[in-house]
Amino acid sequence: MSVAKRIEKKRFTYGDYLAWPDDERWEIIDGEAYDMTPAPNRFHQKIAGNLFSIIHRFLEGKACEVYIAPFDVRLPDSDEVDEKVCTVVQPDIVVVCDPKKLDERGCRGAPDWVIEILSPSTSGKDHLKKRELYERHGVKEYWLIHPTDRVVMIYRLAKKTFGKPSVYEDESEIQVGIFPDLMVQTSKIFPSQPKLVKESPRKFSSQPK
Repeated sequence: MSVAKRIEKKRFTYGDYLAWPDDERWEIIDGEAYDMTPAPNRFHQKIAGNLFSIIHRFLEGKACEVYIAPFDVRLPDSDEVDEKVCTVVQPDIVVVCDPKKLDERGCRGAPDWVIEILSPSTSGKDHLKKRELYERHGVKEYWLIHPTDRVVMIYRLAKKTFGKPSVYEDESEIQVGIFPDLMVQTSKIFPSQPKLVKESPRKFSSQPK
């Protein structure tokens, strides 16, 4: 997958974003526009679907709601109108517990929980720009999923900062910070891998055949 393209012109806003073609996916972070096309690969979508199913089942009958991309999250700096907002992102999965933040356009304000599934084109942005962005806006829990390494990295907000992340390898069980009674097994997140048949290595012999 190619590296995400960035447009540098002016300080873009959500008003610009609304005028762009519907068949293109973009994010704007602090006025800079990032091209999100092409669509994620099948492995990425499988992980997103697995996580969404787990969270959706848990939230049935509860006030919080879970959404899967494409879903616009506007992050205003203060009380500016939507068209002047300089940050709109499309996280892979978001959980929102304040219904006042939800409207027909998506979410305005910080979700409680954000999950991003890394790809070669977005890894740097998700690790750096989005981590700082979500921390600044008060996202309570930020998960970074590493599909190739089968690792989950989790930042949790404490005293307005994320601090050092917790890292979970495959075959781990994760207790969700904002929902202590939700336990997520990493084996349920990542698609199963084919079993490898282990063979004993050949023994070296110094004897001539």
